[in-house]
Amino acid sequence: MEQIVFIETGMGVDVHGQNVTKAAVRAVKNAIHTNSMPGIRSILPEQSLENMHVNIKLAVPCDADKLDHEEVKKAIPYGTVTVEVLNGGMLTTSGIYLEDKEDKNDLMYIVNASVEVGY
Repeated sequence: MEQIVFIETGMGVDVHGQNVTKAAVRAVKNAIHTNSMPGIRSILPEQSLENMHVNIKLAVPCDADKLDHEEVKKAIPYGTVTVEVLNGGMLTTSGIYLEDKEDKNDLMYIVNASVEVGY
């Protein structure tokens, strides 16, 4: 990315099911869903949203090999998207094991995201 113009952060949790992808997608959506970038098109090459570059950094507590990068990328509606995975996030108890929610144990997965937007 030549120039970063916007960075937003978010957090996502999968309380039941221990699905790192679900928590990661929620973290990305949390980062971007309360923001608007009305001037972004004017600074992008050829003023096209398809020339926007988005780098997603995810801090995941475990199961990084199970993270579906393509599913995470779908949370971003425009541009070229890359995903970086870092150690981090959190595992903590949900306080209950619910078999009908596909729980493997009583842990909830917490993922942190940094979404960098530029060109």
